[in-house]
Amino acid sequence: MTDTTLLILGASGDLTRRLLLPGIGSLLEREPHRPVRIVGADRAELSTQEFADRMGTALAEGGCVADVVDRVRAQTSYYPIDVTDPEALGAVIAELSGSERLVAYFALPPSVTERACRAMLNLDLPECLHLAMEKPFGHDQASARELNKIVARLVPDERVHRVDHFLGKSSVVDIMALRFANRMLQAVWSAEHIESIEIAYDEQLALENRAGYYDHAGALVDMIQSHLLQVMAVVTMEPPAEISDREVRDAKSAVLRATRLWGDDPAAASHRGRYTAGTISGRSVPDYLDEDGVDANRDTETMAQVTVEVANQRWAGVPITLRSGKALGETRKHVVITFADVRHLPAGFAGADPKDRLIISLSPDVMELHLTTNTAADPLALEQSVLRTDLRHAELEAYGEVLAAILDGEVMLSVRGDAAEECWRITDEVLAAWRSKAVPMTDYPAGSPVPTDWHPALG
Repeated sequence: MTDTTLLILGASGDLTRRLLLPGIGSLLEREPHRPVRIVGADRAELSTQEFADRMGTALAEGGCVADVVDRVRAQTSYYPIDVTDPEALGAVIAELSGSERLVAYFALPPSVTERACRAMLNLDLPECLHLAMEKPFGHDQASARELNKIVARLVPDERVHRVDHFLGKSSVVDIMALRFANRMLQAVWSAEHIESIEIAYDEQLALENRAGYYDHAGALVDMIQSHLLQVMAVVTMEPPAEISDREVRDAKSAVLRATRLWGDDPAAASHRGRYTAGTISGRSVPDYLDEDGVDANRDTETMAQVTVEVANQRWAGVPITLRSGKALGETRKHVVITFADVRHLPAGFAGADPKDRLIISLSPDVMELHLTTNTAADPLALEQSVLRTDLRHAELEAYGEVLAAILDGEVMLSVRGDAAEECWRITDEVLAAWRSKAVPMTDYPAGSPVPTDWHPALG
């Protein structure tokens, strides 16, 4: 296993403390002998000892045992620099360039990430350098394209890791096994047999003190532009020749290029909503506009829904609905495949033929197959029977899976540059329609279900 130095740019920030270091802690719990050195750099005036203390606490939160925490703490360094200053950043990279692999992890806001990348343009960068950056990648298609051009001048794309932790979710990886290793599912995975697809991430959680990020992003950019379009790409991509970095990412990019808004109409194909005061499981939730840090002038949505079509031979005509919402009455995080009715239902059966569905839960990892069967009381009466199984229980959380791939130099669980641009292409059209007020904001009380009129008949 290659010795890796992880240089965290933005090491004093919330992302590093809350997700990145605990994720590494969970990885080191499973692989305590993994050779990794963690180094921090940020504006905050911390000593190496102070950073080591913070890092040790976060690693332990992720499950890392005390002796491993002590080993990693003893190897760390911290550089109190402006990471957008070419001279200061160049000095740090030069000092660390003796590593077998050096990963510069941009735990920074997108605008600062771009400035830090620009700061590297005239530096003598080592061959061992990999770059890892958090979503969103830019703020629209044009800025994502510009950022990709800058990054391409620094390192080749096979050494760029655009982090989308949903790609590390065990249930998302399981989708590939279900699709490509089961003849029964392979045979019906197309528009000929599938009527519709829903990919939803509805949660009871409200803003939860995240206004600093969320009120600028909103549900569409936070979840659909990145996470849910990536899940959709895995659900709908063509079977790759092999499960490898290039093959899987080629297949995902191809399906994203074929994706368009339903009816080519961003106003008709999308909905946006915002929660008002309500109650969730006995807990009072304030109106979103009354949450600390929220600016009403931003007109931020807390629930977004977009319906798309993959316009190719396999999927043309199948509506694919992507939705994410906060402060809803029920948590539903799943992929729902709804199968078409049989072409002919023999006369004599009682009642309508209920829809057969495959439901893959994104949390917890469970699969349900809803099949039409007859009832015990009347053998000609139809009902649904549910076949349910737990999917594999991953040893690592999603962030840990993605970090393991980054530290190993693998990019299959990363977003390729062209795929990031395609995701923005799709959502840019929706955002433009919203800015023009073509799509009204729907108010929904916290604790309520998804509005019923968000489920129109799609022709």
